[in-house]
Amino acid sequence: MPPARRRADPRRPRAATSIGAQPAPAPSPTTALPDASAVEAGPAQFPGQGVTLLGYLARPQGSGPFPALLVCHENTGLVEHIKDVTRRLAGAGYVSLAVDLLSREGGTEGIRDAARVPGTLSNTPNDQFAQDFQDALRYLQGQPYVRGDRVGMVGFCFGGGVTWLVASRIPSLRAVVPFYGPLPMPADELRNVSAPVLAIYGERDRLTAGIPTIEAAMGQYGKTFDKVVYANAGHAFLNDTRSGSYNAEAARDAWARMLAWFDRYLKDGA
Repeated sequence: MPPARRRADPRRPRAATSIGAQPAPAPSPTTALPDASAVEAGPAQFPGQGVTLLGYLARPQGSGPFPALLVCHENTGLVEHIKDVTRRLAGAGYVSLAVDLLSREGGTEGIRDAARVPGTLSNTPNDQFAQDFQDALRYLQGQPYVRGDRVGMVGFCFGGGVTWLVASRIPSLRAVVPFYGPLPMPADELRNVSAPVLAIYGERDRLTAGIPTIEAAMGQYGKTFDKVVYANAGHAFLNDTRSGSYNAEAARDAWARMLAWFDRYLKDGA
């Protein structure tokens, strides 16, 4: 069954029209190991508000400047899967920076008990998340290989919710793609979103129940919005390290649609 789709602005071309064939991610913890011939990747540190923020930066080889993406991790923190996603995005031509929202606790790797990570994140104020990504954006815009006026954002699960939040706080973002993210704020704050949004969800995910509220608000405020809901897919279907939720067919199509969205708003006409 094809994914159900609907848009607030029917005049826009369909997101799928510019999508080419994309390889399916392999079901392994590291589907895109750093390749010295194409991508430079490794840990990053940059100034935050009274703290040194940690992250993982991947970029295409060459001087650029390249468009850039902020990446927000799931509620498990900045784990290998998110580093892999960041490398894959760099392989598609984007400088990509995954921010570790546990930087004040020494980073995800500094928390010995992984079971503490979701609770720590859930007890952190949304304003702190928004500020950390504002600081990450400033850091990216200061790099000579980044095109500072072409920055977008993508996030997954918890990070999808943070992506909605940051989109409402940073008007300079040019495109955002939240994957199965809860709306972490009143819907009327969507009036502050400037970036075109492609929201990606699984039909079997309880969070999908929030889509009508999001869609109605984005339409009410005249925002550029599209959504994809994958039949037979649940929460975290893109995460190929989770055998219980990974859906290869949905993941392949969603990855292609995401890249097409970013290519349209961050690369086309650059």
